[in-house]
Amino acid sequence: MDWLLNLPIAWLAIAILAASYAVAGLIYFVVRRLAVGERIQSFKAISAGMLSPLAVVFALLVGFLAAQVWSDADRAGTAVNREASALRAAVLLSDQFPGDAQRRLRELIRQHITTAAADEWPAMARHGANLTLVPHALADALRVALSLEPRGAGQALAQRELVASIQSALDARRQRIVLSGSSVNVVKWGALLVQAALILLTIAMVHCDNPLGNRIILAVFATGAAAAVLLIAAHSRPFSGALSIRPALLLQVMPEGGEPSRGAGEP
Repeated sequence: MDWLLNLPIAWLAIAILAASYAVAGLIYFVVRRLAVGERIQSFKAISAGMLSPLAVVFALLVGFLAAQVWSDADRAGTAVNREASALRAAVLLSDQFPGDAQRRLRELIRQHITTAAADEWPAMARHGANLTLVPHALADALRVALSLEPRGAGQALAQRELVASIQSALDARRQRIVLSGSSVNVVKWGALLVQAALILLTIAMVHCDNPLGNRIILAVFATGAAAAVLLIAAHSRPFSGALSIRPALLLQVMPEGGEPSRGAGEP
């Protein structure tokens, strides 16, 4: 489903609507061909009350899946925000160590952000990122921060905060990589789509003696089911698709090249 989920929202909506209408049309055609003779009475004997429990189960499935994908997307966005904030704090704290240490820290943070945007994000979109990918630049930045020799209480405090910020960035990176593997599995998609097909089949059989009304009701439910599937599909993968989380925040906090003057504030 990668090619489908990576479509722009408009094309994704068109594809899902087309598939929904195609299934509804196929069910209508099959039921109309079978609704002859005694079978039409058998179909009419099916109570319309069956639609209520089927619709309730469908609504519950949609609610559970929507809650899952929204929660994963929110957690992924929070992880990226936390990583960007921690890196920004590390850049600002590096101002307390002018000279080679400051230049080295800024260069390593810049390398980490560049690697994250250019390499990690495409891998996360393909579900190919995992925790075996070591962030060498950020790990080196942590070693540099730990090796600093503070002069005075101010630099000692800045070193502790610098180490904590880099560790926070490492933890946030781990979380976004873990969340990049989240998705709606085949079993959940299958349960949702089978439930929608059962409702369409029940509608077609209950109204088999009213062709026009049957087509209208099938079209209405097919549209609603397609909207629910679109809602879940568009948010099913936090780092891929039209509504995916981008590395824009990380790029915003990338430190500039060169060595800023001491106490100059944000670069």
